[in-house]
Amino acid sequence: MSAVAHPHAGPSRRPDFLRWRRRSRLIRLLRLVLPLGIGLIFATLVGFVVHGTISGGPVRPDQADTPIRLVNFRLVGRDDRGRPFVLTADSATRDKQDYQRIHLVRPSLLIDSESPRPTRLSAKTGVMQEDTGKLQLDGGVTLNGTDLAVATDSSVYDTLTGVLQGEGDIAGRTALGDVNAKSYGVYDEGERMIFRGGVRGRIESK
Repeated sequence: MSAVAHPHAGPSRRPDFLRWRRRSRLIRLLRLVLPLGIGLIFATLVGFVVHGTISGGPVRPDQADTPIRLVNFRLVGRDDRGRPFVLTADSATRDKQDYQRIHLVRPSLLIDSESPRPTRLSAKTGVMQEDTGKLQLDGGVTLNGTDLAVATDSSVYDTLTGVLQGEGDIAGRTALGDVNAKSYGVYDEGERMIFRGGVRGRIESK
């Protein structure tokens, strides 16, 4: 007994078979590639973690609390009588223990800066107390004005009242002559200057 042939069975199934074979190959390829890709990503993440640990890891609390430091510091203000002043410094750093304290390197204070006869106060170091307005200057303090030149160890300027006081071995030169003392004070917007403590001077005749 002879079999009945189906002329369209072979050709119609062959494209389906080819598609199935290609899909099967793709699936086998993906089963191989995907685990490799996942392993590569995991290895990369582990590498980043190890590198971060070796190079220092996360920021430590003491690093996070590093004080704020400004270079070429500049502060402009006025005292209670309206006299302007300009405070500059090579750098300014806030105190970690007292946020109101600013440590200054080579501060320079220009008092009555808009006047034709301003006064300049300079030092090696300084501390600005923002809550009280007091500026403490130390180390090689010099005070220079039109008819005034004073050198001392330490001075304090009150940015609120405009009063300037200094102490230490003071050597000064005024319009009247040379003077030596242990302390000095400048009051009344610079109109009155007082020397105290072992005052010695030489008045020059004009």
